[in-house]
Amino acid sequence: MKLLIVDDEELTRTGVISSIEWNTLGIDEVLQADDGVHGLEAARLYQPEIILCDVRMPRMDGITMLEQIERILPDTVSIFMSGYSDKEYLKAAIKLKAVNYIEKPLDPQEIREAVAEARELYLHKVHSRRAETMHSIATASRLALHLTIPFDANNEALVQLCRDLSLPMTSGTYFTAFIVKHDMSLEPAQSSVSDICQELNSFLKSRHMNCIYAEKRVQYLVYFLYGAASPSPAVIKEVGEFLNSRHNLLGRHFIAAGDTFPGISRAYQSYESAVILLQSSFFFPENTVLTSEILSETPEYPEEPHQQVPEAALAEALTSMDYSAVKNLLHSLEGHFSRNHTLLPNQVKDLYYKLFLTLEDARRQRKLTDSASSVHENISDTMEQCFSFCELHHVLDEKVEKFFQDARNASEENPTIFLIKDYISKNYMNETLSVKDISTHVFLSTSYVCTFFKNETGQTLNQYLTEYRMERAKQLLGDSRYKITEISSRVGYSDGNYFGKSFKKYSGLSPSEYREKILQ
Repeated sequence: MKLLIVDDEELTRTGVISSIEWNTLGIDEVLQADDGVHGLEAARLYQPEIILCDVRMPRMDGITMLEQIERILPDTVSIFMSGYSDKEYLKAAIKLKAVNYIEKPLDPQEIREAVAEARELYLHKVHSRRAETMHSIATASRLALHLTIPFDANNEALVQLCRDLSLPMTSGTYFTAFIVKHDMSLEPAQSSVSDICQELNSFLKSRHMNCIYAEKRVQYLVYFLYGAASPSPAVIKEVGEFLNSRHNLLGRHFIAAGDTFPGISRAYQSYESAVILLQSSFFFPENTVLTSEILSETPEYPEEPHQQVPEAALAEALTSMDYSAVKNLLHSLEGHFSRNHTLLPNQVKDLYYKLFLTLEDARRQRKLTDSASSVHENISDTMEQCFSFCELHHVLDEKVEKFFQDARNASEENPTIFLIKDYISKNYMNETLSVKDISTHVFLSTSYVCTFFKNETGQTLNQYLTEYRMERAKQLLGDSRYKITEISSRVGYSDGNYFGKSFKKYSGLSPSEYREKILQ
């Protein structure tokens, strides 16, 4: 603790300081000032817990000084000392709740007893104030939670909470909700959150506003700002920047500022507007503060970013190992969905789930998949950990890079096998494609090309051709714009029934059943 001695007589100050072992009383630092003006300055600068001061001093007496100090340091305990037995000073000391009044000449033992008593009183005052603060915070949090549900004028608990906090339920109070969404993997400490709210209330004081907050479902913090006037857009921006700077220390997050509404009965509408804004946060960079103004400045996007269904376009580019086409597709997707506020996150997550599956199918076809666990579970886990669209897209981009890297690092195929597969990829849609056509293309006899292909790949040419056609059919079935009969002819089958039987034998499902499964 710090003790400040204020007396215009230097001998008195030095005598008091040297006559007592202050550390035995729990005093770590003793400060001094020579009059009331300097005493007030020292109190503001050093914030002492105990003040030992003379009553009569030049420029500013002890009573006046302590009256001003009490406004800035309400818990500080004062001890008066004076050579005059003046009743008016005694009355003033009692009014200021001075712990003691010591007459001069000073007795060191009397000072020790007075300081020990002052120390106990200070600790008691601090403990009581903390308890009051904690009770007030808990009350404010309960009220804030009530404001996140539609208003009910007959809600007795709400009415009582407003009374406890002296918050008027009239239309003259304006409410603005701010919602902070934190990463689920990071749980902010409750003490940190309450500290932020106290700092925010101090920040709002000069703007004639107050704040209450509540935690909602662990991941969300809801702040309700309220005041006698509607805050300007500049103030809303300042508050958003303040919250952003404080929550930056707790991890990645998004902040949404709701619209302002008059009256506690409409506070829920401000909260609801912030919830709607927060739905778009997924498409913005993390730690963004969203307001209705920001969304109004963000252009809307066309419904379809591509002429072709993205997963079908990705499958085709991966099959042909067209790196440029894949990167162009990803770039197009990123440009379409970044800062997009016309779609819901789940719509885009569903699409990216299909893109991840398409990539895994391409790995499997090239025998690049090395995971023993469920592909579907891995994709779900990966997507669950993505806090924003930017992160989700980055993960897909990394997996695409890994696919091409692994494909390049895989053992090189026999040049003749590569030529055969390349020829099939360019002619599989031709129903009349035969082993003879393939053997002619690679300048080998029909019998030798069959034996050679089987020895090199473990599959017959017909097995490989059928598998290739079925995989292309699966990709096309993911695009609802193609009819099944059209898909049949696109993969080299003029007989739709035969295609249906071949597809079911290969996948275990009929073409229509497979389409229904992947498009549901």
